Amino acid sequence: MNSSIIIAIIVIVIIIAGVAAYLTLGHHPATTSSTTSSATTTFLTSSTSNSVPPTSSSTSSTTSSSTTTTTQTATQTVTLPPGANVLPYNPNNKTVFIYLTVTVTGPSFNYNGTAYGQMKLYVPAGWNVMIILTNDQSIPHNANIVLNETPIPNNSNISADGKILLYVGDSPSNFMSNGVQPGQTVIGMLDNISAGYYWIACGIYGHAESGMWADLIVSSSVSVPYSIISSSTSSTSSTHSWG
Repeated sequence: MNSSIIIAIIVIVIIIAGVAAYLTLGHHPATTSSTTSSATTTFLTSSTSNSVPPTSSSTSSTTSSSTTTTTQTATQTVTLPPGANVLPYNPNNKTVFIYLTVTVTGPSFNYNGTAYGQMKLYVPAGWNVMIILTNDQSIPHNANIVLNETPIPNNSNISADGKILLYVGDSPSNFMSNGVQPGQTVIGMLDNISAGYYWIACGIYGHAESGMWADLIVSSSVSVPYSIISSSTSSTSSTHSWG
């Protein structure tokens, strides 16, 4: 074979081998770069996702702490005298609700089965006093708040013993004759009552004098309204001043 032909064949083989090697080496860096980029993206996404739970945990802890503080602040202890019962009241608008029933049992002239000042009601000064009067008897009765001038009612006309500030079941013109009819309920309210000593008394002629009255004591030293019922009737109240 001609030597020039052999040399030409060797040169062609070398060229082909060189091109193949170049093409093979040229594609590897692109593959490596793509893999690295993909791995980096996956890592960042995972890192962002893991930051959420600590935020939620922190919020939950703050809420729990706030609830505990509120509960402790709302706790209040009030010491009442022996035998006292708290009256229903609304602390937001400072209103006490005094429920009175003229019962068919007990004394003929009574409030909640008590007479002659056995029931004593204590109310904070400056509060509103709402009286809810129900008559279970067969004759009419009423209830009036009286700024009294005598220790006990000693006149058939209660206005002769003090100043009537609230009429419940009656009016200034008929308190001696008119009242709540049998089986009915009426409501009346005196706003912003001042410190002092009062009666809640029936104004119908002779009823208070026959025992149908209760003591209402209003004082700035009282923080929660309450009542005390004595087992004996009162004939005087020398610890208070009148007029």
